[in-house]
Amino acid sequence: MLRRTFLPLPLAGLALGQAPRPQARIKVDPERRIGQVHPHVFGNFAEHLGRCIYGGMFEEGSPLADANGFRKDVLAAAREMGVTILRWPGGNFVSGYNWKDGIGPRERRPVRPEHAWGALESNRFGTDEFLRYCEVGGFEPYICINAGLGSINEAREWVEYCNEGRDTHWARERRKNGREKPWGVKYWGLGNEIDGPWQLGHKDATDYNKFALEAAKAMKRTDNSISLIASGSSNFGGDWVTWNRVTLETLRNEIDYISLHTYIGNRENNFERFLAAQADIDERIEVCAGQIRAVQSRMPRPRPIYISFDEWNVWYRARGSSEHATGATALEEKYNYEDALAMGMFFNSFIRHADVVKMANLAQLVNVIAPIFTNPQGLYLQTIFFPIAEYAKQKDTVALDALVDSPTYSTNRRQGLKYLDVSVTMHEASKTLNLNVLNRSERQDIEARIDLVDARAASIEAWELNHSDLKTAHTFGDDRKVRPATRSLKVTPELRHTFPKHSLTILKVKLA
Repeated sequence: MLRRTFLPLPLAGLALGQAPRPQARIKVDPERRIGQVHPHVFGNFAEHLGRCIYGGMFEEGSPLADANGFRKDVLAAAREMGVTILRWPGGNFVSGYNWKDGIGPRERRPVRPEHAWGALESNRFGTDEFLRYCEVGGFEPYICINAGLGSINEAREWVEYCNEGRDTHWARERRKNGREKPWGVKYWGLGNEIDGPWQLGHKDATDYNKFALEAAKAMKRTDNSISLIASGSSNFGGDWVTWNRVTLETLRNEIDYISLHTYIGNRENNFERFLAAQADIDERIEVCAGQIRAVQSRMPRPRPIYISFDEWNVWYRARGSSEHATGATALEEKYNYEDALAMGMFFNSFIRHADVVKMANLAQLVNVIAPIFTNPQGLYLQTIFFPIAEYAKQKDTVALDALVDSPTYSTNRRQGLKYLDVSVTMHEASKTLNLNVLNRSERQDIEARIDLVDARAASIEAWELNHSDLKTAHTFGDDRKVRPATRSLKVTPELRHTFPKHSLTILKVKLA
């Protein structure tokens, strides 16, 4: 059951019989800085799953593909969306993947059964194709190793193949396959969701960390410049706190990040409870950040360790026993307007924790729980595409700690949730504030007074995503229903703005 609480309202100026409008306050001090919003927070993820790779990113022989087989329309949409870093090849897929199957002449590569998602893997898209895709697209590559059924030596050799510049066996193999200079892959994940019983090669915390520690040592002896991401817990039904504590204590001298994964859904068809997931996201980040600080407190010269939120999205329709949960059309989630609002909730949380969340990867890029959806003739943009692309413009800004006083509501699990979910960034060069405001009330517009400390507005532009129907979705030839609108606002001595019910607004305030 939801319980709503609204703040008292001054009644002056209301017409007879008019319902009072809930009031809020947002106070922004440009000196209250959290940290840099790292560009890699606007990352993405591509897994060998359904039509993400084959028929999405990569479609040999298609008139829409370039000479590499890369779909040019998908690449253009990914650039427009602001993708900065791309994680590959999984995901659950990687825990049964041998990277050596995906190099060399394509016609000689083995076709193998793939036991994570129940498909056949042709291996026609492998390491060199992925790294070339990133090079063409302008994305930083992030490779996740097989810590399930794979070996430490396979991981070490993968780094050598990608990054070795000397005349070694695997460097020669790379050159033989058409790449003379090293690819220079900086970011490497030490496995995927290994705490999950669903994972091939599932391990407990002790066994995983023995493997990950030795893999980290071997990989860094091959290339000491790489950055490593530990497989943090994704099994929040289990003892995820202990898993992360053991992982941080064991790998604290080797890793640069620890990963978190979260997917949300609206199975109860309750909009406000759906967006209450913000509290879970914040809590998981804050617990993990506290564990990082605890580990570092016992180190004389602690190395920086950050959070990589390298899988996140709305995902609940196309999973479980659904006909679209496995096989050639696996996980083809069709997103609606309320899912687009959830994008703002995730990004607001990442921005509010910009001091520790330095990477995040939306899962996934195309067709599979994705903002881009293709068929052989073209593509359309799902509703979630537009907030992702807009937030990505805030990379390299500074996150600010705003004071937010808002009407609240409660669910059966959470109390005192603010209807206005807010994050604020500042672009220092242009002296522009971005006030990112998600109104989670299903029925109430909320007016907010905006107080700027030691600053005043010269101009204000509003970017707003709004639609009357929470369930409105896009499809081929009809992807313009949920689109943002922009307009200039009048600057007044007392800044006020009404945030419409179930809407996402970004106020761009240029300071005088």
